[in-house]
Amino acid sequence: MAGNETSVLWFRRDLRCGDHPAMAAAGERADRVLALFVLDDRLLGPAGAPRRTFLFRCLRALSEQLDGRLLIVRGDPVEAVPSVARAVSASTVHVTTDTGPYGRRRDDAVCRLLADQGVELIGTGTPYAVSPGRVRKPDGTPYRVFTPFRRVWGDHGWRQPSASDPAEIAWVDPDAVRGGPASVPVPADDDLGETRLPAAGERAGLDRWADFRTDGLAEYDRKRDRPALDGTSRLSVYLHWGCLHPRTLLADLAGDQGEGANAFRRELAWRDFLADVLWHRPESARRNLDRRFDGMTHDTGAGAYERLARWQAGQTGFPFVDAGMRQLAREGWMHNRVRMIVASFLVKDLHLPWWWGARHFMSALVDGDLASNQHNWQWVAGSGTDAAPYFRVFNPVTQGRRFDPDGDYVRRYVPELRTIEGKAVHEPWKAKDGVPEDYPEPMVDHAEERQEALRRYGEISGR
Repeated sequence: MAGNETSVLWFRRDLRCGDHPAMAAAGERADRVLALFVLDDRLLGPAGAPRRTFLFRCLRALSEQLDGRLLIVRGDPVEAVPSVARAVSASTVHVTTDTGPYGRRRDDAVCRLLADQGVELIGTGTPYAVSPGRVRKPDGTPYRVFTPFRRVWGDHGWRQPSASDPAEIAWVDPDAVRGGPASVPVPADDDLGETRLPAAGERAGLDRWADFRTDGLAEYDRKRDRPALDGTSRLSVYLHWGCLHPRTLLADLAGDQGEGANAFRRELAWRDFLADVLWHRPESARRNLDRRFDGMTHDTGAGAYERLARWQAGQTGFPFVDAGMRQLAREGWMHNRVRMIVASFLVKDLHLPWWWGARHFMSALVDGDLASNQHNWQWVAGSGTDAAPYFRVFNPVTQGRRFDPDGDYVRRYVPELRTIEGKAVHEPWKAKDGVPEDYPEPMVDHAEERQEALRRYGEISGR
């Protein structure tokens, strides 16, 4: 440890104290560390109420872990971080490296301004098990397909969890900081209406992980596609905000070769893969990876926006789709299998651009993650990664009957249909008395729209 030095630990998507390499690096480098979080309106604005509120609750939990020694400021980090570093005469600013497009641009700008002050910006670790850009083909090019990526990802491996301990660090009292941006309290929660979010913070994430390992992991591979069951980990929000690091989970799974553990590792690999794609192709957050799809014809105009609104409200007349959209509104989360179905319906039954749906998800999801969200939407649209052909069009009825065979998921979120028993709930228009009068008729004919989707695909593919 150097003598009489101060570091700043700038928290972003790493809102925890355990297994925190940047925290460990800051403590090793300096005698005192100032914990900092910057409320960046460029990120808060598009986030939507569920994700903002979960962030605010995570900040409260983190501040409590640090005994209140978390300085929170609001503004542009490019101005705020150098100002805070100057106010405490910091020699270094430590971060968990941000690999997203905006984060990379922001950090480059912060790094230049800090360098002008003689301060070093030090990035240690990322939010991923394997940092984006590390896993490459033998010729040095990135992978475009998941399966070979996953094999090399597993062979590459990951570091052991970092031994970070906030109790071993002398934290700077934020009340003693003078001359930098004004300290602000954690903002009040947004008005979520009836939306209910999971508990926030590192402790809640660790508790959820412990519960899942005990009660869900062994059957994860068999139950994860059944939305009526509690078969998923529900850890995505904790991973997104860095309340947990995937390396912590992988270390706990070491030696477990059960089908559930292997399936869960595949999901962590998929998360890393999509972050890797974004690292190499940052423009893919907004544009088609497969540029042929730039020529795809989409519906626009007032009618298209009316169909979008019905989809958003869960009023399409297709119960499995509507249940998913209503779950999203109620919980700020949607089961992964159902995400694929509602996405396919928007793109291939309603013929609307995938980025309309992606934008709504990013606003509504508590676990909205740019890399995973945008590229999963592109995967469904056929314009993205992997062998996901555009002509694979999910039938919302057959998908519902397959993955919600008893209809329990639909009846949970679509109360208008609770009188229809069993799998018949997926086709309420076939009920003896017809569709309940308070539930809409199907807004499209799926068979016809499937053919229209294939016709439009043929225009860009030559098929």
